[in-house]
Amino acid sequence: MTMAMTYELGEIMAERQIEAVTADGARSQVTVRFGRPRPDELSTSGDWCCPHQIVGLGEEGVGASFGVDSLQALLLSVYKVRLKLGERAAAAAVRLDWLGQPDLGMEIVPRF
Repeated sequence: MTMAMTYELGEIMAERQIEAVTADGARSQVTVRFGRPRPDELSTSGDWCCPHQIVGLGEEGVGASFGVDSLQALLLSVYKVRLKLGERAAAAAVRLDWLGQPDLGMEIVPRF
């Protein structure tokens, strides 16, 4: 059995309101929050951590993404949230909408 890491969101750096739309047209609000990137306390090589949270669509715990600097941590956090939103929308049988944008205005394509 593995223990999931828990993270603190900390200071909110960015937030987006998205709508979850059911097949019958009912709408509910989903909020995506990104905390300010910060040095990863567990890293011995100076890596960074960027916390994120999705509220209103399943699990509301704070997750995080990591990178070699603050920008990579932020970009990977946005990428991870986009994947989580897709998974959760499918599980809840809803369509997500933000200004009619197919990628919710959060398209990030990382290069590893």
